[in-house]
Amino acid sequence: MKLSDFSYNLPKNQIAKYPVSPRDKAKLLVLDRKTGEMQDKHFYDVVDYMEKGDVLVVNETKVFQARLYGKKEKTNAKIEVFLLRELNKEDCIWDVIVDPARKVRIGNKIYFDDNLWCEIIDNTTSRGRTVRFNQPGKVFQMIEKIGLTPLPPYIKRDPEPSDKQNYQTVYAKVDGSVAAPTAGLHFTEKLLQKIEKKGIHIVPVILHIGLGTFRPVEVEDLTKHRMDSEYYEIPERSAEIINKAIRDKNNVFVVGTSTCRALETSTTAEGFVKPARGWTDKFIYPPYTFKVTQKLITNFHASESTLLLLVAAFAGTDLIMKAYKYAVKNKYRFLSYGDAMLIL
Repeated sequence: MKLSDFSYNLPKNQIAKYPVSPRDKAKLLVLDRKTGEMQDKHFYDVVDYMEKGDVLVVNETKVFQARLYGKKEKTNAKIEVFLLRELNKEDCIWDVIVDPARKVRIGNKIYFDDNLWCEIIDNTTSRGRTVRFNQPGKVFQMIEKIGLTPLPPYIKRDPEPSDKQNYQTVYAKVDGSVAAPTAGLHFTEKLLQKIEKKGIHIVPVILHIGLGTFRPVEVEDLTKHRMDSEYYEIPERSAEIINKAIRDKNNVFVVGTSTCRALETSTTAEGFVKPARGWTDKFIYPPYTFKVTQKLITNFHASESTLLLLVAAFAGTDLIMKAYKYAVKNKYRFLSYGDAMLIL
């Protein structure tokens, strides 16, 4: 397999800039891996493909307002600070990206308002910095008020107040992501209640999504690509429910590539899930044998992206590229705020 095998042409007008409302009214392409059949549905129809005893696994990560604008001490130069991840909670140390990087050196302080500032304590890459904030234990709380939603770079517009809610799943609980687990954006409280009422177990895991999700694959030989590490957790109770479903021959529906990577990172040789927490850099691309994921709910991903590679590994490269061609032809909306796909 080569990277170019996963290239397709996406018209710019099919990159969704805003979500549909209500969320579950997005289009849903249902793809059957066994028959190759494709059906045009709406996302709220997803419940029709689930049976009592099945499990729906969701990523409860919460997108935080990661994009900050501040002023450099003395010069008042405007600096963008994009928060990536918290390295040390007690000392309030973070990995960030700064722009313009040439103006930001070790020892500089950047002020965001009267209460929040950070000091540059290390250089990590040409644009990367390590910083120490002055408000231990309060950064997430403070940036909720002054930060901006970290919309993906392909959404060519400034964040709006509505994005703070739109670019967040209704079940998000734990701060940690700089990108939404986008397949989950389509669920509404009403739809989740309908799913539970049918006897489907909704179980949470966590994988905090980093900027690496947008990083392009720059090598034609896929074996040489390296994923960024991301933090994940699989609670003991979630593992128990998933494993019971597997033993009982019920289906495990996985919402999104991030959830899939968390599950596939922590599996036994027998194909069960282990409770775990830690960091994963698991890169899933064809060919790959999935151990836990049985049905996958996902969005339509960018050409040659690691997300598309995972989906192709699940559905088969030829079939998934055929489905993407169908979706383009039939005016599906693509990427984070776009439509969805259910792969059976």
